[in-house]
Amino acid sequence: MSMGNTKMVNTEMVDYQPTCDMKALKARAKMYAQIRQFFAEREVLEVETPILSQAGVTDVHLASVQAQRHVAGKQHTHYLQTSPEFAMKRLLASGSGPIYQICKVFRDDEHGRKHNSEFTMLEWYRPNLSLKELMFEVTDLLNVTLAHRFGEVRPTILSYKHAFMDRLNLNPLQASLKQLKDCCHRVGLNLDLGDDRLGYIDLLFSHMVEPSLGFDTPVFLTDFPAEMASLAKVRTDEDGEHVAARFELYIEGLELANAYDELIDAAVLRSRFEADNLERQKLGLHVMPIDEYLLAALPNMTECSGIALGIDRLLMIATQQMKLEKVITFPADVS
Repeated sequence: MSMGNTKMVNTEMVDYQPTCDMKALKARAKMYAQIRQFFAEREVLEVETPILSQAGVTDVHLASVQAQRHVAGKQHTHYLQTSPEFAMKRLLASGSGPIYQICKVFRDDEHGRKHNSEFTMLEWYRPNLSLKELMFEVTDLLNVTLAHRFGEVRPTILSYKHAFMDRLNLNPLQASLKQLKDCCHRVGLNLDLGDDRLGYIDLLFSHMVEPSLGFDTPVFLTDFPAEMASLAKVRTDEDGEHVAARFELYIEGLELANAYDELIDAAVLRSRFEADNLERQKLGLHVMPIDEYLLAALPNMTECSGIALGIDRLLMIATQQMKLEKVITFPADVS
């Protein structure tokens, strides 16, 4: 028997199986069906937009995954979406009306118990709907997808400022850099972040405030510091302080969703993108191309609320799992 063209097979065992079980696969399929039925009943249109684009997000805290592809014979660096937001807003400006999308999004080098660099997002936009009205709609969705766990869900509303004051007796909107540093030392967070005031606020929030949110009932956390507005409007709160018109949803210490009263002023948004890129340059990060298509679309958008919800994390809550890998098939390290 000739062995000339036979290749030796490596018999070392490799675990090829998914990190989640069949129950999680079925729970995901059921949740997708529930979400689609939920929006169909409300006449919100399901859409699909490109995963790759010429411009990526400028946010210094997000890293886009780059990809090389040829367009009309020329090679370009394009970016896997961190969110379908920019493309969906172009649809809104074109008269789509209320829309939603279930899609894959990518954020480079994000891994851990609550993170994977590829994950599934539900994003939807509601023209002429206020943030308060959007909270009601999110609550209705939770009462569909999480009814088997909690019965009727009744979230509470808590401002970012009051969450800090309740936990740390500190107003993050007014606190000086020294006060923030002193607070970090007092609670044992001894990282040196230089003069990065927002960095210290985020450090305190992620370690001391966020883990306590949403255990008695889901929490809508509102009115973030104005510097954290991103693509949201800035407004004045009841104390006359400038805050970002946005909210996040927390259940059992887990951030599930992020919503904005969408900024539709193209000039203001361009200035934010440019400021982001200047900060990127200072930090030695890749300077991102600005999405001119989005900026051209904004003057044609109506007032709008929008929200991005992490489906994988919602599945963690629905199935009572502590690790993201238990609700997805193949995390980045085994895919």
